[in-house]
Amino acid sequence: MTEILILYYSHSGHVKEMAEYIARGVETVENCISKIRTVPRVSTVCEATESDIPSEGYLYATHDDLRQCSALILGSPTRFGNMAAPLKFFLDGSSDIWLSGTLIGKPAAAFTSTGSLHGGQESTLLSMMLPLFHHGMIVMGLPYEDDLLMNTTEGGTPYGASHLAGSNNERPISDTERQLCINLGKRVAETALSLNT
Repeated sequence: MTEILILYYSHSGHVKEMAEYIARGVETVENCISKIRTVPRVSTVCEATESDIPSEGYLYATHDDLRQCSALILGSPTRFGNMAAPLKFFLDGSSDIWLSGTLIGKPAAAFTSTGSLHGGQESTLLSMMLPLFHHGMIVMGLPYEDDLLMNTTEGGTPYGASHLAGSNNERPISDTERQLCINLGKRVAETALSLNT
């Protein structure tokens, strides 16, 4: 089976929900499976630590998850036009993966959620792509042949799936945003499968 790792950090739950829709898209592709992993919060108190196993939700990612995947899809809420610190902290610690070249030539993509429509969706997606380029991955987005992308007034960019959560995180993921997540998962899975055969 071709395993697609969906690695995310979520604060309000929207990015987690997007990860689950992306996984649905992955699993529409025969011989592909999704593996969803998250990362712990980063404490501002140096002495604070998180348990190795979260109290609820998906398991925390390990470097073995990166080694074993055939593709990687990263998700993060926007933090001033950038990925959230917990995801960056995890990626900053992946030098051993970089040195070994484990991710070279594997497909990758990104997804995000923001409080406002112009709240840095595209720059956040681009910030997640930078380490993917350094790892030698084949970075993918969403093509404009998808009519949903061309006509959306909500989330959705050519750089990856996105969601407009609203300033108080009150907006649910729309049908369009949901379908774009599914389409992204399917596209990455199809590419990974074609590269593995």
